[in-house]
Amino acid sequence: MHQNNSPRHKNGGFSSSIGFVIACVGSAVGLGNIWMFPYRVGQYGGAAFLIPYLLFTFLFGWVGLSAEFGVGRLARTGTIGAYEYCFGSRGKKTVGSVLSWIPLLGSLGIAIGYAVILGWVLRSLAGSVTGTLLTCDPETFFHQATGSFGSVGWHAAIVLLVSVVMLLGVARGIEKVSKVLMPLFFVLFLALAIWVAFLPGAAEGYRFLFVPKWEALLNVDTWVMAMGQAFFSLSITGSGMIVYGAYLGKEADIPQASLRTAFFDTIAALLSGLAIMPAVFAFGVDVTRGPSLMFIALPTVFQRMPLGRVFAVFFFISVAFAGITSLINMFEAVIESWQNRFQLDRRIAVALCGGLTFGVGVFLEAEPVVGSWLDFVTIVIVPIGAVLGAISIYYVLGWPRIRQELETGRGKPLPELFGKVAKYVYVPLTVLVLLLGFAYGGIG
Repeated sequence: MHQNNSPRHKNGGFSSSIGFVIACVGSAVGLGNIWMFPYRVGQYGGAAFLIPYLLFTFLFGWVGLSAEFGVGRLARTGTIGAYEYCFGSRGKKTVGSVLSWIPLLGSLGIAIGYAVILGWVLRSLAGSVTGTLLTCDPETFFHQATGSFGSVGWHAAIVLLVSVVMLLGVARGIEKVSKVLMPLFFVLFLALAIWVAFLPGAAEGYRFLFVPKWEALLNVDTWVMAMGQAFFSLSITGSGMIVYGAYLGKEADIPQASLRTAFFDTIAALLSGLAIMPAVFAFGVDVTRGPSLMFIALPTVFQRMPLGRVFAVFFFISVAFAGITSLINMFEAVIESWQNRFQLDRRIAVALCGGLTFGVGVFLEAEPVVGSWLDFVTIVIVPIGAVLGAISIYYVLGWPRIRQELETGRGKPLPELFGKVAKYVYVPLTVLVLLLGFAYGGIG
């Protein structure tokens, strides 16, 4: 089979492996880390939950992320081109081209919903800066922001901001912005975690998070939710991480970069728990998850705590940083594929992606509507895309070929166990994630 030896993608590439990892961490760290992870830890066994969660995170990071990064670098292109490359190795390039649109639509679908929610985040940040969020009923503020056409201006600002980053390209846009926003995210959340540790009653939050309830390990739901949290948190979609791999140099050790991405994603999730749950318990606010935690429960806490306004500003800035870096990845997956498929100038591809994201999203701004939209995308389209990605890489392209790519840039060969885990554990688990998502009504 023909190997693509092109040294660089026409869009350029990451200037360093560190820049690549930071951008990938930016993609992986998103709203799920903040509004879902802390709740699930406490709900499904505290410290006991971390055992299956860390196990699945290691597994999905090691063989899942590595696969998507590897096929992107091998094919030197994103979603559509990578699937064509895999299926082209079997003389079925057209099949790959058709199937590639499923994970690509998953990236676009999440981007549309994500941009809406980031509009709410931006509006809440503005309310924190001006003080209006802290002087009114948080539930009223939330319902105003999340009504039909309730945050059009903020929503448009998010799409415009991300589009400008995309116009700057890979090294000057994606990499540079990620290098600024992600370290700031970690610093701000660390500061928040230290801050809440001194609140009276914070100890209850730590108990909720970390006192192990070992009997939870005997509950199937614990393992299901840990698997779902790990899988979706790492952005394994059969699309987004492939395009970042396409911008990676041959000198990079992909399995190592994958594990680093998984490590920092886990640290981000733990930091969010340490920043949120002690504060929630300190002020006796109901433990909840999803948008209600971020936009109603926490603003209620901010109103009651000393220096709550400063805390609120820090919090929503951090959330905005996490969300924007994730949205950048979703945009890039779509933009790069459209550039290549339709031979578009990057500026036109960015404008089309931004226009479509906002044009569809503006009709989804009501909270129940965007919630249903994201449920469909994350329960149906994204898991199907992930399954297609896993099968395309490890079975259609085949383990021997992808192994060659994954060992490029490494000082030593991969263990034989890697291929066995990839083919006989990881791929079946992606199918299981899809099926369990249907059964549970979502596990990510």
